[in-house]
Amino acid sequence: MNNDEISSLNKTARVAGLLYLLVAIFSGFAAVVRSGLVVSGDAAATVSNIQSSLMLFRFGIVSDLVGQVFHIFLALALYELFKTVNKTQALLMLVLALVPVPIAMLNQLNQFAVLPLLGGASQSQVMFFLNLHNFGVLIAQIFWGLWLFPLGFLVFKSGFVPKILGLFLIIAGFGYVIDSFGKFLSPSYSLTISVFTFIGEVLFLLWLLIKGVKVPAS
Repeated sequence: MNNDEISSLNKTARVAGLLYLLVAIFSGFAAVVRSGLVVSGDAAATVSNIQSSLMLFRFGIVSDLVGQVFHIFLALALYELFKTVNKTQALLMLVLALVPVPIAMLNQLNQFAVLPLLGGASQSQVMFFLNLHNFGVLIAQIFWGLWLFPLGFLVFKSGFVPKILGLFLIIAGFGYVIDSFGKFLSPSYSLTISVFTFIGEVLFLLWLLIKGVKVPAS
């Protein structure tokens, strides 16, 4: 691999790192807004919170949509970065990364549906749509975990990103998948493994953003 190819690969890696960071910022902001306004099991408090912070609630929805758009470009950038490692695995990663985008974006309709109900509908209707949105997130989260498996494999095999980051990404994938199915199978499921395992994604995006890739010139 010549110097121009290495330089191009580094640029792609840093673009991917920046896009990953933007996904984390926008999606993270949306999640923080939801957790701050929605009170589990307390419809009255939830409605009151949303009514008093209506613009923040709207910003949360828009932020989630923007995060999904960035996720599309992130998947494409990572495909470009790793397609020479294993094209089949790179395509699998790309497909699994793109599948949750329409799920997550259409799921925002459940939050938009809350807005016209705030004026006089029963609080139970508001909570119905918010709970429906939570289940939509869990469906998308399955794929947020699955796409990390081929990505972790590609990182491990690449030779230009530390192998340990590939292992961390696979562990993060298990965290998302286990949390999703755990909450579907048991209403009493209270673990949130992904809160801890997602650190693998953070380390990976920081490595791409700061270090890029290390490819020996041939």
